Amino acid sequence: MTGFAVCVLGLLVGAEPVGGAPGLWQVETERLRASVERLASEEFGGRGSRADRGQTAAYLASRFRAEGLSPLFAGIEGAAGVPRAEETIRDYLQNVPGPAQAGDERPLAERPALGWNVGGLIPGGDPAVADDLVIVSAHFDHLGRRGGELYPGADDNASGVAMCLELARVWGRSKVRPRRSIAVVGFDLEERMLWGSTWFAGHPPRPLSQVKLFITADMIGRALGDLPLKDIFMLGAEHGKGLAEVVAGVPRDEGLKVSRLGVDFIGTRSDYGPFRDAEVPFLFFSSGEHPDYHSPRDTADRIDFEKVTQVTRLVGEVAWTVANAETTPEWQGRGEPEVVEVETLVHVCDQLIARDEAERRAGRSGFTALQRLLVTNTRNQARAIVERGRLDADERGWLMRSAQLLLATVL
Repeated sequence: MTGFAVCVLGLLVGAEPVGGAPGLWQVETERLRASVERLASEEFGGRGSRADRGQTAAYLASRFRAEGLSPLFAGIEGAAGVPRAEETIRDYLQNVPGPAQAGDERPLAERPALGWNVGGLIPGGDPAVADDLVIVSAHFDHLGRRGGELYPGADDNASGVAMCLELARVWGRSKVRPRRSIAVVGFDLEERMLWGSTWFAGHPPRPLSQVKLFITADMIGRALGDLPLKDIFMLGAEHGKGLAEVVAGVPRDEGLKVSRLGVDFIGTRSDYGPFRDAEVPFLFFSSGEHPDYHSPRDTADRIDFEKVTQVTRLVGEVAWTVANAETTPEWQGRGEPEVVEVETLVHVCDQLIARDEAERRAGRSGFTALQRLLVTNTRNQARAIVERGRLDADERGWLMRSAQLLLATVL
């Protein structure tokens, strides 16, 4: 949508006219840093135990309320909230029940909560489409303590939660309202088979048919394999008609590279899974796994907060654009193979080879001979496809297997 169109729209719905998403260029790096540092601190205990996750859920709900978001779960059965939580935040919380205990014959929805999803709402301003929903999300749970040692989960996934909190602040305090509603959601129990998002998708606050785009971000503050990459990987655009064009058309910070891959390259790795299965258009943003993944070394001092800031702006622009567009993305099955995926693989392989060569020049051990052969052959064959400008289904199958092998044995 052009800036002029947004200005006209603002006048039509009674909001302050602006060009582009309101205030997104005022996203504050220091606020993002403070959110990550707090979420990854001893205060929340690694967000693994039921008690620590409950405390985290209450904290997020209070932040959403303070920023002026409406409660997403108001008036919905099963949204009782964290035990002993203040009444003012209960409707921001959705109980996620746990498995049945021996002899417990109560329906699933009536069993004690294992966790809690958290949701705030920016109500849409256009009565014709205000019931439609764009969801921006991240999971807040992590691994807690293991062997007495804290697993802070700064990148996994305090970085994504900080993004949600900052967008909630910007949108909640703005005088501008989108045409469609935007929900900001924190999911619990992602580390336990995506149970929080699975429950949400099965018990949504609005019918899933009204969800026009689901966005989730998981680990957006580091780099794949600690390579010198300024990339954010984007998956899922292949299943939403027009989604790639939306992302390509929004403003973004110079230096942030959006690298596309099909979601089948990695399988079901985060909270997009239940929405993909329900054929809801979705986008998954991640900077990829790094050597500190699921370890006590995933600490806030290792986060690239400039990247978190850039990704926050990008996600905000995409969500706002879809919330205000005349038409929204439609689900589509896997289309024709796209060369852009091969370009992403070439880019990663180039970085791997450059790092290996630098390590060898410095007299340090780099790849094994087998690893070097795998990376070099993958890069060379992928380059040939890019130069030809065409990718067929068989080649894509090879590409996918090569990428998975690289992730398993090199990165």
